[in-house]
Amino acid sequence: MTEPRPTVRSAAAATGLTGAQAIIRTLEALGVDVIFGIPGGTILPTYDPLYSSSIRHILVRHEQGAGHAATGYAASSGRVGVCLATSGPGATNLITALADANIDSVPLLAITGQVGAKAIGTDAFQEADIVGATMPLTKHSFLVKEASQIAAAISAAYHIAHTGRPGPVLVDITKSAQNELTDWAWPAKMELPGYNPVTKPRAKQVELAAAALRQAKRPVILAGGGIIRAGAGRDLVRLADQSGAPVVITLMSVGSIPDDHPANLGMGGMHGTVPAVAALQQADVILAIGSRFDDRLTGQLDSFAPGAKIIHADIDPAEIGKNVEVSIPIVGDAALVLADLNQQVAAWETKPAYTNWWKHLNDLRERYPAGYAQPSDGRLAPQLVIERLSALTAPDAIFVAGVGQHQMWAQQFLDISGGRRLLNSGGLGTMGYAVPAAMGAQVANPDRQVWAVDGDGCFQMTGHELVTCALNNIPVKVALINNSSLGMVRQWQTLFYGQRYSNTDLHTGDDTAMIPDFVKLAEAYGCAALRCTEARQIDEVIQQAGVITDRPVLIDFQVSRDAQVWPMIAGGASNNTIEYARGLAPTFERDEF
Repeated sequence: MTEPRPTVRSAAAATGLTGAQAIIRTLEALGVDVIFGIPGGTILPTYDPLYSSSIRHILVRHEQGAGHAATGYAASSGRVGVCLATSGPGATNLITALADANIDSVPLLAITGQVGAKAIGTDAFQEADIVGATMPLTKHSFLVKEASQIAAAISAAYHIAHTGRPGPVLVDITKSAQNELTDWAWPAKMELPGYNPVTKPRAKQVELAAAALRQAKRPVILAGGGIIRAGAGRDLVRLADQSGAPVVITLMSVGSIPDDHPANLGMGGMHGTVPAVAALQQADVILAIGSRFDDRLTGQLDSFAPGAKIIHADIDPAEIGKNVEVSIPIVGDAALVLADLNQQVAAWETKPAYTNWWKHLNDLRERYPAGYAQPSDGRLAPQLVIERLSALTAPDAIFVAGVGQHQMWAQQFLDISGGRRLLNSGGLGTMGYAVPAAMGAQVANPDRQVWAVDGDGCFQMTGHELVTCALNNIPVKVALINNSSLGMVRQWQTLFYGQRYSNTDLHTGDDTAMIPDFVKLAEAYGCAALRCTEARQIDEVIQQAGVITDRPVLIDFQVSRDAQVWPMIAGGASNNTIEYARGLAPTFERDEF
């Protein structure tokens, strides 16, 4: 594994601590440097020792914001993100962020207060069974009723969160346990029977995979988000270079191989590139590493990659064979799998040329390049905004996308050359992710520019966290792609519902009245704010935002509501039905080989 590892302090002990003090001591010993949270009645005992702790606490405006901020912190740094909330509604407000981190494999530690142990089950004020509620949506959930259990539970949760397949873990601690006195010792003794994640792949399976790749005529390396989580991008590039095989990425693996690498065909799936989708459909061998084969990638399962032998490597054995039939399963960490594969491929006496395969794929690249139509309504082209944003920001800038059309345009038109540079809510598709996740990414990377690429619909769900940014000197920047509508839903209404725009107009870009006026709103939040309505202004406002470092910045880019995301495959349809643009559907003929 090449991802950052926690800093753990050496042995220590203390007597006569409260459970609340033990919580903070344990987090300090684990090397936690920042917590995102909101105090409340049942977690209040823990906020008292936090007051004098070395750990920085960032007071968010909503618990969902705390969870997404911890996710942004973790996803951009590889470290465990930590969030804190009270019981009842405080804890339930974390659920969306926990579910989001779970499906996208982000290491998170959530600590919640709970009513006193004797009050559990009585429907006490602000009581909720958060352990039961989150068990299906986390890697694990703990309930702690005694102060003596605190150090071990938090240590175990932290360990589980960042080992094996990363994910969120919740520790729910009763108020009575926080108030009890206990002896605290470090390191805490963890008891995790049955938890032994496999990281080292079996040599025989790797040999079989390398042999299948060597014998293939139409191979594809499918790079999933597990490569990013494992910090294995360089190993992926080496495999592509050594084997000569093309690479298709998923949304969660953007940056695992540079966008301009000649082997990178782009993203597969619903809004993938034509060459990437065609490559998967026509492959005879697919080597998938750290990918879940989710429905956005595969489309209609029955018609996905009909002629391909599937090699599936993943750290989570439950993912292998879950959605597609697998010929060669490999359980292991992506970095270790790639290292072993590279060793095997390096021993090949000759490297396959795949001449006809590459000729076909390069022809598709030439015929179906990335592009977009200019709007006819005089508004900005959102794709142009994102192209210029990419061109005018630092090469190590971090981008955090919301969910919807702007998310797909960000993937298509940002130039991403390294891992952990484009953060997404991939599996859950959580509107409202971008601003708080950008806040967390900025806290984890204070010396880098962090841009949230958000939509006007998403922004209105969690944009109030700009107040948190302003008050805590977190200078995130927001490129608001404002099309005055729920854009992706509107696109589907245009294509599949006869242009019946039921409840998708947000009125945020109307000429007569903008509700809200995002410039005024951002200024009220303590941010700098700019508005861009003409193409000639785009570079100027991005450059203005770039030099503002003492507060957050929002740019209201007023774009065309009729701009659409292409290519596209309709939900549930076969990947063979991909349209490059409306009415232009490429055909995939297998007899070309």
